[in-house]
Amino acid sequence: MAHAVVGLGNPGPEYRDTRHNVGQRVLDALAKALRKSFRRAGQALVARAQWRGEPLYLVKPQSFMNVSGPVVARTLRALRVTPPGLVLVYDDIDLPLGTVRVRMKGSAGGHNGVRSVLEALGTQEVRRVKVGIGRPATRAQVTDHVLEPFERDEHDAVEAAVAEAVERVLALVSA
Repeated sequence: MAHAVVGLGNPGPEYRDTRHNVGQRVLDALAKALRKSFRRAGQALVARAQWRGEPLYLVKPQSFMNVSGPVVARTLRALRVTPPGLVLVYDDIDLPLGTVRVRMKGSAGGHNGVRSVLEALGTQEVRRVKVGIGRPATRAQVTDHVLEPFERDEHDAVEAAVAEAVERVLALVSA
């Protein structure tokens, strides 16, 4: 079965190192580990690889996070990957910084980018790798928190989480 790993984030260099783009950061690390590069395919950047003899596509939607669902759905159709072959990688403010969790299905949990993908695919049966970015002190700070870069003293925890997320993704596509 073909697998696609989709890293959620926002397009453009101004968002590249923000907390909200940690999903795409995981995809960059995965592409580096597999020695593959991204090429534009419609409204996404796609790296094509093989993993354990099966096609593996790494996908970075080039739409804004909260409206990424239609791009993900179109890209999966073009690649002939069905929702059971999808692994979604994204940031989670409900997890402490550097924590990585895997979920096999479920709701969006308040994450608008995940909600967009689940609605576009018409299912909650999507495997996920969530990377904790920590929660700000108040609800009013959430938007600023997810759109700012990590602090210097957070870099080691983030890099360790990205490496762990890569391992978790590869375990999911190996099962």
